[in-house]
Amino acid sequence: MANTRYSYFADSPYYLTPTVNSRLGIMRKRSFPFENDDLEYQIEESYNNRPDLLAHDIYNNANLWWVFAVRNPDTLIDPVYDFITGVTIFVPKITTLQKSLEL
Repeated sequence: MANTRYSYFADSPYYLTPTVNSRLGIMRKRSFPFENDDLEYQIEESYNNRPDLLAHDIYNNANLWWVFAVRNPDTLIDPVYDFITGVTIFVPKITTLQKSLEL
């Protein structure tokens, strides 16, 4: 019988991905609700290709960089290289993430 467990912290995009017999299982993508009042934000030069820095400044947690790509799938195809100055994205509220991601 396989020994299945979850090896990632709650702020990781891989949190739901199981580890089976010390091997990473098939990735289970995480999601959260998109709210009508999510903040619309134009990426500034200081965050160019650095979603981790914006996540740190907004959520006080750089590990939440991936939520921008989940919230903006048509804009941020590549979560790092599409995260460029001048692009407008929606930024989820921390309360939404705390409730749905169990942070």
